Amino acid sequence: MTTAHVTCPLCEATCGLEVTIDEKSLVTRVQGDREDVFSKGYICPKGASLGALHHDPDRLTAPLVKRDGKFVEVTWDEAFAEIDRRLRPITDEYGKNAVAVYSGNPTVHNAALVLYGRVFFKALGTKNFYTATTVDQMPKHFSSGYLFGDPQTIPVADLDRTGHLLILGANPLVSNGSLMTAADTRGRLRGIQKRGGKIVVLDPRRTRTAQLADEHHAIRPGTDALFLFALVNVLFAENRVDPGEHVNGVDEVRVLAEPFTPEAVAPATGIDAAEIRRIALELADAERAAVYGRMGTTTQSFGTIASWLVDVVNTLTGNLDREGGVMFPLPALWRPRRSSPFTSGRWTSRVRGYPEVLGELPVATLADEIETPGEGRVRALVTISGNPALSTPNSARLTEALRQLDFMVSLDVYLNETTRHADVILPGPSPLERPHYDVALYALAVRNVANWTPQPLETDLPQEWATLLRMAGIAAGQGPDVDVVAFDTMVAGETARRTGVDLSLAEGRTGPARMVDLMLRGGPYGLKLADLEAAPHGIDLGALKPRLPEVLTTASGKVELAPDAITKDVPRLRAELDKAPDGGLLLIGRRHLSSNNSWMHNLTPLVRGGNRCTVQVHPDDASRLGLTDGGLASVTSRAGKLEVPVEVTADVRPGVVSMPHGWGHDADGTRTRVAAAHAGVNSNLVADETLLDVPSGTAVLNGIPVEVAPV
Repeated sequence: MTTAHVTCPLCEATCGLEVTIDEKSLVTRVQGDREDVFSKGYICPKGASLGALHHDPDRLTAPLVKRDGKFVEVTWDEAFAEIDRRLRPITDEYGKNAVAVYSGNPTVHNAALVLYGRVFFKALGTKNFYTATTVDQMPKHFSSGYLFGDPQTIPVADLDRTGHLLILGANPLVSNGSLMTAADTRGRLRGIQKRGGKIVVLDPRRTRTAQLADEHHAIRPGTDALFLFALVNVLFAENRVDPGEHVNGVDEVRVLAEPFTPEAVAPATGIDAAEIRRIALELADAERAAVYGRMGTTTQSFGTIASWLVDVVNTLTGNLDREGGVMFPLPALWRPRRSSPFTSGRWTSRVRGYPEVLGELPVATLADEIETPGEGRVRALVTISGNPALSTPNSARLTEALRQLDFMVSLDVYLNETTRHADVILPGPSPLERPHYDVALYALAVRNVANWTPQPLETDLPQEWATLLRMAGIAAGQGPDVDVVAFDTMVAGETARRTGVDLSLAEGRTGPARMVDLMLRGGPYGLKLADLEAAPHGIDLGALKPRLPEVLTTASGKVELAPDAITKDVPRLRAELDKAPDGGLLLIGRRHLSSNNSWMHNLTPLVRGGNRCTVQVHPDDASRLGLTDGGLASVTSRAGKLEVPVEVTADVRPGVVSMPHGWGHDADGTRTRVAAAHAGVNSNLVADETLLDVPSGTAVLNGIPVEVAPV
């Protein structure tokens, strides 16, 4: 028996796990690492399933090439030769933009994909780049970019020291934190209450987090921006504004907030004006307070304004960059400082004219780019650890569009609803067959930590960084047999140059290990990878510390509280005050602790129990519509229609129905037997790809107008 200490790569919490492996390389036990400096033994069902993922018999272990409509196993050289044979003619004839890329949610949990994906993307050179970010969180990057100068400079709630936490549209007890890396969120939230603090939740559903909170207000979906603007209005009206120094635009925000009085927004939000005023004043009077918004605030029609206003409220109450408020983490890895302030709209999508944000276009328009003839049409697609055929709005339309492609390549460990359309599938190792460092997520952590996972188990599969370098060689016209060792050294050399570190200091290392070593050496703590290798439970780098103004990269060097790119959308929100709620039903999503979008449903430990893929309906609505608990209902929107079992519950507010995201594993041609046996229903069949947050292009997944009727 051997014991490996690893960081869980299955959600944003980055918990430390203790994995027991027998002499036959079988995982016999997975438990929380009690000595981990961050999670201290906490584990959730996802982490406990790491062994099941590693041993999943459906996980691909050899490349697949489609021949005569059927997949056959081939050698790696044959797979890359097929990619070179079919991809290069497309770019030669139609240009680089004829190839699109979709990168899915698991990418951010994989150091090889984070560090080497950019090498492949640069070699490919396409402007048709899409990720899961425009399905969940782009508004936060957009607003942070304009407020602070960098879309990755995102303040997080200082959970361990705050005394008052206002949560909007987030369920961290189930998500384990999101855009807020926080192991054992339940323990941290209970810590607030043990300190005599208060937790207030605004959510259309009474989630597990709402049940723990001191207050829950069932806000109407899509009205978070109205509610937040009313808080701003009260702060100014009651003279409770104290933004501190390093802030521009306070007076502009004051003027913008004038129409959004508590009385004006109450009918739309469903929150009484007196309650709004009390919530605002309690927030302002708290010694240490933080406002945190997530999926419910970003995946709506006013996602950018809501994301912006979260930080406006934090700033106006004096809680930006303050202990117990919201603060900027200082991760251990070197991070490039922007040479110029963030901007968006450097190019637009060909068909619908959506602006680029963070180098990518809204995935809601990918089907348009494939289906619409003309110059610049997308004819080939590369997917990386993503399942857009389930995870994007109006997924039925995108599925049909995938059939029209001339060529498709997928880097994925499963033959799933998306990769079944590919011509070549390139698998990667399991999380226990690769080293790991949370390159992206430690930049969002509620405490500064660093932890390296050595590769626990050997594998015959190529590491994904090597696969991406061979793909980059093909994209760059060097053919399928590029010298991976020399290419990797060239990439590492560029990283060494940018970090100001001598490449020879990482001698003997390759791939992500060399890259992480160089970036640690160039980072703010002067660590090296050997330091982390000697600390299997991680290194605690301390609580968050104030970082203004050095973290800012705006042109002024100050927080720009009223950037035009955001405030020009306020009149669209102002018009909502003149609209009376029409009384129709609005669809929202929901999370499960043992699920993370569509990519963990083939693991038996995570699909045990009853059917969780239901449409939740309030008893009043069920009675009015003739729906019965356990019966079947049709859910219809402009985009499509589906049938789903009914769950009658008072946990959703009247006028709201709720379905989970990422299910619908009943497609032909897949190889995910457990998922198929627990198929559920794909809520994205009724998600409308024409409904987007205007500034960021993010899909509206909360507040979709639907009709529900008994079948």
